[in-house]
Amino acid sequence: MAVEIERKFLLRNAQWREQIQHSEVIAQGYLVGMQALLQGLAKSSVRVRLSGEQAWLNIKSATRGVSRAEYEYPVPLADARELLDQLCDGVVEKVRHHVLYEGALFEVDEFTGSNQGLIVAEIELPAVDAAFPRPSWLGAEVSQLERYYNVCLIDHPYAKWSPAEREATDAEAAAC
Repeated sequence: MAVEIERKFLLRNAQWREQIQHSEVIAQGYLVGMQALLQGLAKSSVRVRLSGEQAWLNIKSATRGVSRAEYEYPVPLADARELLDQLCDGVVEKVRHHVLYEGALFEVDEFTGSNQGLIVAEIELPAVDAAFPRPSWLGAEVSQLERYYNVCLIDHPYAKWSPAEREATDAEAAAC
């Protein structure tokens, strides 16, 4: 089974921008998304992602936390565009910045469109308890907070978050 172990963080400041290796524009939508998951009609999300001239179909288990089953398959670009346009209820748009810090790759997602203003850093790890560097720009961990999952941003985009939802804190993240 393919497993993704990923931790997600808010950012304290913009110092990460000084360490960007490269960036890419991403558009993604869900064929099976949050509503099916909430209603217990699905055990996974099914995502279509488009970046440049490449596209993928991604299946991720509906498990809360840092470790989830994940499968990803390349699909033809024309198919991905058609799926996004015709079968997805919305599209999450973002610029993914690849930031290298002390040998560790952080993917910083800077959301656009209805999620503009939301910026999170993710790091994939080989094990749940794996050590990783903590740059000074890394803020509160939000790995356990579902509202930060991309699948949730389709139905409840950042532009519609209440002030309380925008104020995730270390204490809130620790309580999850």
